[in-house]
Amino acid sequence: MIGFGTEYSIDAGTETYRGFVVDNVYHSPNDGDIHYNVYIPDSYDGSRPYALFFTLPGYEGLYFQGVGRNLEAEGYGFEAQKYNEEMIVVAPQLSDWGETSANQTIALLEYFLDAYNIDREKVYANGYSGGGETMSLVMGKHPELFTAYLHCSSQWDGDLEVLAESRTPVYLAIGEGDEYYGSEPTKRAYDTLYGLYEQQGLNESEIREILALDIKEGSYFQERGMNNQHGGGGLFAYDENIMGWLFGK
Repeated sequence: MIGFGTEYSIDAGTETYRGFVVDNVYHSPNDGDIHYNVYIPDSYDGSRPYALFFTLPGYEGLYFQGVGRNLEAEGYGFEAQKYNEEMIVVAPQLSDWGETSANQTIALLEYFLDAYNIDREKVYANGYSGGGETMSLVMGKHPELFTAYLHCSSQWDGDLEVLAESRTPVYLAIGEGDEYYGSEPTKRAYDTLYGLYEQQGLNESEIREILALDIKEGSYFQERGMNNQHGGGGLFAYDENIMGWLFGK
C-alpha cells in the first residue's frame, strides 16, 4: 500500500465478511504485526476525504479467538455505516487489552490517517469491554487524534488529565449492574473528568457538550431481551441516541 509519500508493508486479506475484508496485517516498524478487518465503501477512490471509525471489541473478539470473531460478535462496525455512507470502518483484532494493544491501535490509526484520504474532523472510535480498556489507554496517550469516543461497558484505565487537556468528547455507557465491571469505575471516571473540566473553567453547559454519562437500568436490557447487562453492552450499537451522539460530533 502506498500512502502520501510513504510505503507501508501490508498483507491484504483475501476473504470478506459482510463487506469487510478480513485478516489484513499491517507490519508496523515499531509495534509488530497488527491484524485488522476493514470496510472501505465502494465509492472511496481517494479523491475526497472520508470519515474514519475504529471499533475495538471485547475479549471474545481478540485475534486468538479466530479471524473475524469481532465482527461476528458485535454490531458496532456495521451499525456505524448507517450514520455516514462515506466512512471507512476499521475493526482491529489485537492480542490483549493493555499497553501493547493501545500502542498498536495508535500505530494502525496513524497508518490509516497517512495512507488514506481521511477527514481529520471525523475520526471516531468505540471500545467495548476489554476493547474499552484499550481505547481508554489510547485516549490517555493521543486523544487529539479523535473527534469523539464512545466507551461501552468497560472501565477507564487511561490518563484522564491528558484527555481533559484535549477536550475530546467522550460518551460513557454501562449497565447499572454490569456483571463484570460494575458501574462504579465508570462513574468515578466521569466525576474525575468533570472535575478536571471545572478546574479548566468550563461551565456545566460546556462540559455537557463534551462529556456524557449514561448508566442504563436493568429494564433497558430486559426490554430488549437481554438479561446480562455486560453482554448487553452490545445493544448500544443499535441505540440511535448513543450512536447518534458519537457520529454527530
